Amino acid sequence: MIPTFIGITVISFIIMHLAPGNPVDLMEQKGGQVTAKKEQISYESIREFRRKYHLDKPLYYQYWIWVKKAIIFDFGDSLIQRGRTVNELLWEKMGVTVVLSGISILIIYIIAIPIGVISSVSENTLLDKTITILLFMLYSLPSFFVAIWLINLFASKEMLDWFPTQGFSLSYSFGKFFYHLALPIFCMTFAGYAYLSRQMRGSMLEVLRQDYIRTARAKGLSEKAVVIKHAMKNSMIPIITIASTIFPALIGGNVIIEIIFNIPGLGRLSFDAILSRDYNVVMAVFYLSSLLTLVGILISDILYVVVNPKITFD
Repeated sequence: MIPTFIGITVISFIIMHLAPGNPVDLMEQKGGQVTAKKEQISYESIREFRRKYHLDKPLYYQYWIWVKKAIIFDFGDSLIQRGRTVNELLWEKMGVTVVLSGISILIIYIIAIPIGVISSVSENTLLDKTITILLFMLYSLPSFFVAIWLINLFASKEMLDWFPTQGFSLSYSFGKFFYHLALPIFCMTFAGYAYLSRQMRGSMLEVLRQDYIRTARAKGLSEKAVVIKHAMKNSMIPIITIASTIFPALIGGNVIIEIIFNIPGLGRLSFDAILSRDYNVVMAVFYLSSLLTLVGILISDILYVVVNPKITFD
């Protein structure tokens, strides 16, 4: 994990700095104006800005300075939002993204696993074919298209006007909370449970064809007992593998959905930081996302043994 993590941060750091433009160039293009405070500054102040944030140093030196702070999760100051630290911005936006992504992931698993099981035990029946067609239709739809379509249908004053299209806060009451999240959560889940349910179906079908399943049926066990006690547990390994991608999703958020529905989460923060070349904010999100990805893979490897004791690390 350690060399992989270092490689990810190095590549991310280089790519971010190779992108056209930087915070200083953006300031100079605006005539030396700091967007956050709307106040004119001199080019002497711009040189001081370069010196303060080591932008006048070689790239390898900038990376070394960043690493020394990032190890203790100190991501420095925002280069654009003056007077704000990156940690403050992350904590401010993280709650919204974690709640939104957490609810979406929970819904995906609650819906996808039963659908996959039902589809597998009903292989090649009308029910299985209907589920397959509907899931492929959902999976093929782009989330931004569905989001715009839902807004036009359910949030437009010319149509139904049932749901709001803008804003969200963790301070909302329970009812208002889900009232504002109904459309974004649907957009973040429909493709997920379509994909996951297909993976569950394929894994279940493979397990149901094994000899020990045939033996269990020959012993007189009911189909329900065979499916739940014997087949489901051993078919969960691919699902656990997919679950390793959940952790970075809690941090990265869904950029498109957060922008369309004006949700103040980490996805929106990352997008704005990339446009404004706020290196410290972008690298903080890269850092946390890659770290959680590697941790997720490690946890999934450990869970293999929990699900199937026949698997060993030897």
